[in-house]
Amino acid sequence: MLVFLSGMNEIASLMEEVKTYAQQTHRWIVLALHSALSIEEQDKVFDVSPDGIRKCILSTNIAETSITIDGIRFVVDSGKVKEMSYDSQAKMRRLQEFWISRASAEQRKGRAGRTGPGVCYRMYSDSDYDSFSEYSTPEIMRVPLDSLVLQLTALGVSDVRKFPFIEPPSLSNIETSLAFLKEQGALYWNERLTPIGRMLAQLPVDIVVGKMLIMGTLFHVIEPVLTMAAALSVQSPFSRVPLGQNDITVARRPLESEHGDPFTLLNAFEEWVELKGSGGSTSSHQWCRRRGLEQQRFYEMAKLRQQFQEILQEHGLLGDRGGGMRRRGRGERLTDEQLTGLRQARKRHRTENRKRKMLRMDEEGGAQSDSEEVHSGTAELRDLEFKLFHNLSDLQEASALRQSFSLRDLNVLKLVVCSGLYPQLAISDDCNSYRKDSDQVFHTKSKQFVVLHPTSVFATNPEYIDPGQRKSKGSTQPELLSYVDLLETNKPYLVNSMRAPALQTLTLFSQNIDTNSDCTRLVVEEWLELKFVEASSGQQVVSCIQTLRNTWSSMLEAKLESSMKRGESERDYRLEKKVSALEELLASKLAEFLDGVFSYSLSQLSSVAKTHLYKGPPDVTATTPTKTDSSSSVSFVSSESKPHPLKGGWIIQEYLTYDCLLEEGLAAARSDNYLRRVWSCPTCGKTLVISLAEQLQHQASCLVQPQTDEGEQLEEAASAALTRDYHCPVCGETKRLSSIGILKHKRMHAQQQQQGTGQ
Repeated sequence: MLVFLSGMNEIASLMEEVKTYAQQTHRWIVLALHSALSIEEQDKVFDVSPDGIRKCILSTNIAETSITIDGIRFVVDSGKVKEMSYDSQAKMRRLQEFWISRASAEQRKGRAGRTGPGVCYRMYSDSDYDSFSEYSTPEIMRVPLDSLVLQLTALGVSDVRKFPFIEPPSLSNIETSLAFLKEQGALYWNERLTPIGRMLAQLPVDIVVGKMLIMGTLFHVIEPVLTMAAALSVQSPFSRVPLGQNDITVARRPLESEHGDPFTLLNAFEEWVELKGSGGSTSSHQWCRRRGLEQQRFYEMAKLRQQFQEILQEHGLLGDRGGGMRRRGRGERLTDEQLTGLRQARKRHRTENRKRKMLRMDEEGGAQSDSEEVHSGTAELRDLEFKLFHNLSDLQEASALRQSFSLRDLNVLKLVVCSGLYPQLAISDDCNSYRKDSDQVFHTKSKQFVVLHPTSVFATNPEYIDPGQRKSKGSTQPELLSYVDLLETNKPYLVNSMRAPALQTLTLFSQNIDTNSDCTRLVVEEWLELKFVEASSGQQVVSCIQTLRNTWSSMLEAKLESSMKRGESERDYRLEKKVSALEELLASKLAEFLDGVFSYSLSQLSSVAKTHLYKGPPDVTATTPTKTDSSSSVSFVSSESKPHPLKGGWIIQEYLTYDCLLEEGLAAARSDNYLRRVWSCPTCGKTLVISLAEQLQHQASCLVQPQTDEGEQLEEAASAALTRDYHCPVCGETKRLSSIGILKHKRMHAQQQQQGTGQ
């Protein structure tokens, strides 16, 4: 029996009920099938159940197509599926439950009777089926289009919005991808490719991964970046820890890093590589099992890491050093003896896979398989392939090099990772100090009030991101959380988050930095504000980031030119000398920036502050300031600088606008003109909710009431307070009377009625 459910949570809840029934009857074996399971667990669904025992498989839509499970005679279709959709406004993926399409319903029905007669039970009515869409939503409408838009731009498509797609995605999704590429520095504001954009278009990898790899080569930290990029590109090896198994949690502790999830993945991979170098597949398998890790994910990381290395070598980005690594292609370095051993291992594995494997029921109603020996042979084969096609000594050297990193090296590595993840940053809520550890809240630019994913190292160790704890350890600089993904299930979660230095991350990678006249205030992306205690600190930061960004832009241009000439027979020594000089300059300036001590505060701009942030369009008679001006920071403005048409101030770089922010006193005064409050007019007596400007207009237009005697005013006020409207049901008149007046009026009608009765 194959039961289709919408998601893993539904499978887990139903699994307990079915297992209870299986324990009572001893005639059922219950299996689960979804993408989060290990390969060994997934393979159990293909094993044969014993005679007289029915195999029940609870599955997501993973079993809908492409696989045939022998012996399935009954299919139960819930008609539901959980699909990942993309919210381009919030820049967030959502896992939501939907009705399936009619095409999917037919596919599910086809799982029954593949190898014999079968029946499909649909848990929905005919009217529901008729309301289903004919086909599922195309993937191009459900995923980000960043890589696609970049490739189309590189191919010469002038306006991606007008490209004739077979299934056109939404215009908002395309606009979001264009904005993301601009934020990544891959596109200019006129949507032309930048140097890093041209380089990213040549690399057949994701935008985020590609930029991390490129920046890793520039800053000479490519060894750990290769591993982290590969680890973030595959499913996490950390499986969910079942309730009550605290030994797994304790065993994972040494792998957890206070810097965040990417560093935890890096620690786990390096530890696994050390075990591979010292022992065999059995020791690494046991090590993974004790820590609840999926060893297959480490094999995938190693393979993907090698592919990233080969891509960088092919495009000339690793230079002559090759990043400290030697390429080992398939079969390139294998001896005849090694090739023979590999062929024999694969042949044994194929023979064992053909054997009929039987299931047996365990005490809890679950399933045990006789295929454990086969999986053991599979592990040995993977271990052999890993050792033959990867250079373990190089991987171990890379691990030893990373473990010797200083604090500055770690910050450089964080900046390289953030270069790919930017602008995916989150700031801590101001009230987090009053919340429980499990209720910590963060804010991104596009989504407010997000929380840490339960699998994050920060969720289990909240002291790592507690400002008070870090201050006690000597770290006083503000930090942000950089994250890989924003995912919403029952809550919006930050997935794979990492601590990042706020000042360096924001100023080095932002595409929109605004300053005031003395650079004591920097506003980044119209979202976060940095306030410096001393003007000299702000001016030093602005000067330093211009030098750094100009230097690595020149390096990218030189490396791109070098990669285009790599097929020529003669080497361009002039270009190599230029790249070497730029590398030395970049290293010295980056060290100066990272070692600098800057006193500043970090805060999120409020909605009111955003409304009155800029000076506004400049005067048409404005001229470029000269060095004779009183401002000490006027050296940022050159004769080529142009005034910003909307913000005011001067455009120094494409990402930097100088002297466009209102001073705080003027901004507060301007905001007072627009803040609404309750106000009573002393002239007409009306109570209004108006701004200061509207108050002045009302006072100018309000008619002055004629003055009367003070006694008459008091009498009228007292009379108005003591009277009310009264409708008489006898005479039908409505009069304004006091309580005594109402009684007199009623008595008058009563007397008239008595007189009429007497007559």
